[in-house]
Order: sequence, then C-alpha cells, then structure tokens
Amino acid sequence: MSQHPGPPDPSDSPQPPDPDGWARPDASPPSHDAPPPQSHQPQEPQPQWQWPQADGPQGPQPGWPQGHTPTPQPQPQPQGQYPPGPGPYAPGPYPHGYGYGAQSPYPYGYGYQQVKQPWADDPPPGRSFHQLARTERNRWWRPLVGSLFVLAGAFVAMFVLLVPMMIVWRASGHSLDETGKDGSIFGNTNADLVFNLLGLALLIPVAAFGAWWIQRRRPGTLLSVTGRIRWRWLLACCGLSLAFLVVSFGLSVAAGALGGGDDGGDGGHWVGWGKFLVPAVAVLLLVPFQASAEEIVFRGWLVQAVGAYTLEGRAAPVARALSRVLRTPWPGIVVAGVAFAFGHDYTGWGPVDIFMFGAILGWLAVRTGGLESGMAVHIFNNVMSFLFPAALGTLDLDQGSVGFLPVLADVTALALYALAVTWLARRMGITNRTPSPEHDRPQASQETQASLVSQDDDPEPQNLPQGPGVAFPTPAEPPATPA
Repeated sequence: MSQHPGPPDPSDSPQPPDPDGWARPDASPPSHDAPPPQSHQPQEPQPQWQWPQADGPQGPQPGWPQGHTPTPQPQPQPQGQYPPGPGPYAPGPYPHGYGYGAQSPYPYGYGYQQVKQPWADDPPPGRSFHQLARTERNRWWRPLVGSLFVLAGAFVAMFVLLVPMMIVWRASGHSLDETGKDGSIFGNTNADLVFNLLGLALLIPVAAFGAWWIQRRRPGTLLSVTGRIRWRWLLACCGLSLAFLVVSFGLSVAAGALGGGDDGGDGGHWVGWGKFLVPAVAVLLLVPFQASAEEIVFRGWLVQAVGAYTLEGRAAPVARALSRVLRTPWPGIVVAGVAFAFGHDYTGWGPVDIFMFGAILGWLAVRTGGLESGMAVHIFNNVMSFLFPAALGTLDLDQGSVGFLPVLADVTALALYALAVTWLARRMGITNRTPSPEHDRPQASQETQASLVSQDDDPEPQNLPQGPGVAFPTPAEPPATPA
C-alpha cells in the first residue's frame, strides 16, 4: 500500500548562501542527529501541588493486589514554585497560622504563661494568731527590721504631728512660753491630750505599712486570723466590756474603802459643761483609735514578730528545747507585756498592773484569734479613765504611783472579763485559726441545689434536631454508689 506524501514544507527548500559566508538568521543550524518524531497525542497538564491525603485513595485501584492499601505519596511539585502554605497569606490547617507573621495562641510567646506572684503573702491555713507572720517569704531579719521600722515611725509620726500643731496653736493666739514646763508640751491639758491621743493613733498606718512592705504580708493579719475585724464579735465584746467596767468600779470602791487609795487627795467636783465638753469630744473621737493602735502594735505586731521565730528542724538539744518553747505564744505575750509596761510612766505597783493588762489581752488575742476582745475593753477602760477626771477637774496626763489593792481589783476584774470572753467565743463559734481553702469556698444554697437536681432529672432532650436521620446516644448507666 503506497503512502502519499504531504505538501512540501517551504523551509525544506534550499536557500541561497550569504555572500559573506554566514548562514541566514532563519536557517536552523546543521544537526547530525535526526529530529525526534513529533507525537500528535494531547499533552497532559502539569501536576499542581496538593496536600497529601491522609486517608489515601478511596477504594482499590486497577493493578493493585486484593487487600493492598497503598501508602499515600506526596504529589510532584513543579520547579520554581512554592506551595500555598499556612499563615497570614494563605489558608492552612492551623487555626493560629504557622511561620513568620503567624499569630501565636500564647499572649507572652511560646510556652506557659508566666504568672505574676502577689506582693503580700497569705498565711498558711491552720495557723494560730501568733503565727500569722510565718509566711513563705518570712526570713529571720524581717520581724527585727520591721520592729525597728515601727519604733522609728512612732518618733517620726510624733514629730510630723508636733510641727503643724505648734503652728496652729501659735496662730490661734496662744503663747508658747509655757511649753515644756511640768512635762507639758503646749502648756494646756486639752492640747496635750489631743497631741498624745492623735500621735498614738498614727501608729496604725505605720504598723500596717511595715507589715505590707517589710514582712510582705497582708496588713489585715495584724487584726485577726480572717484578715479583718470581725464586727459582730467586736460588738459582743463591747457588751462584755461594759460589764467589766461595772465590776472594776465596784472592786475599786471596795479597795478604796480598805485604805488602798492612790493618794487620798480631793476627789474633785463637777466642772460644768463648758470645761467638760472639749476634753469629752477629744476623748470620744480619738480614744478608739489610740487604744486600737496600742493593741495593733503590742498585741498584734510584737506577739506575731516573736512568734515568727522558730528553731524547728535543729538537731542540737538546746535548739530543740527552745523550739518547743517558741511554738507556744507565751514568749511573744511576755515580750509584748514588758514593752507595754515600759511604755507607761506608772510607779509603785503600776507597772505590774500594766504588764498583767497586756499579758491577759495578749492571751485573749491568741485564744480568740484576733484583737477584738482587747480593743473593746481597752477602749472602754481608757474612755472612763479620761472622762471621769475631766468631769471632776482632775485630768492629768502624769501617771503616778498605784497601790497594791487597786492593782488587785483591776487584775481581778480583767481576769473575770477574760473568762467571760472565752465562754462567749465558744458559744458563738469564733475561730482562732486561719481558714482552709475549702472553708472559703462558697456553698450553693438549697434553692440552687434543688434547681440543679431538677435539671439533672429531666430525661428529655430540649431543643434538639428531630428527624429520621438524627440519632441520639444512649445514656450510660450511673456508677453504683460505694457502700
């Protein structure tokens, strides 16, 4: 069978040579190899880059053995092109992007988020009142430096208060010639009373700042194991304090009848409302802060500062013996009582009275877990100690000698007050230790629990799609309650 050739190609015809011997531009260079035959079959498109299929091809392919599942292979990638990867410029399987410019799910970079530690530590649960300074950041130098800070702050507060009071006193037309005579600062009893009460009241912020800044603990731990004043308990102690005043006054009258008076001088007489009003207002306004400041410094700060020291874990016999003593609140109570006695100018049996007053109130602070009982009786005692002399015209800030019988009467009345406080604290359920985390967790009310139970008992699903193609899972059987 003969083949008919096609029409001749004009390029196959001979071309005339160039005069200079060069080949023409459109002439193809000479080749010694035969050109490859051109195929008339349609060319397949270049494969595009694709993500590998995790599930592999669906179903068996022709030519594969039965039961054989091929391993997915990546698709060929053409040269000079980059796959559309994930990130901010192209969609990807990662929810937050990947690579440069991608958004990280962590706000502070890769890894765990850094938690900022609070400045002040909470006392561990189950601590007594005298152990509230034993926090995680407690070191041997913190109670010592803090005590020096409170002492220095007391002098600074007095000086800062003295300067403006001197200016106001001089601007009001009073003379400063009488200052410094007979122990008086302003030469006036009422002005001296205001200065002393207000200066002692400034110890409250000084002690609170020392606890927060130096000891790195909450200032409220100076007040009670709950970190605050328990007002209901304070009001109850105020009622007992009124009874204490009645008993103390009766015992003092009996001691005076037995010849145990202080000096046997004139008892004074009523001075009238004009002279009584000014000291009465100053006493009623400032004595609550002055008495509370003394309780915070002596029964709060000092008792806890001594209680912060412990020799637990020491192997020496002397250290073990001291550790057993330091676990008790008595070292702090004794130190605070001695310091409280040195803070007054009484003579005779007066220092013994002041020491017993501070020791009994320190024991009550540990027993009840706070300063409320001491604040109440201290406030009422000081109010009466200032108001009665002011009403009789015998108010004098100089603290003189005290006899044995008045001290005995005072200590007896205070001991009866302590017994009444411990009994009432037991009846009211007053805690004397720091609460545990489970105690602070709020409990659901009965109505809330009933509503939760009613919701759990409803077996019918609400607002769920209905239809023949929707299937609901069968609820599992609840586990048996252990016997």
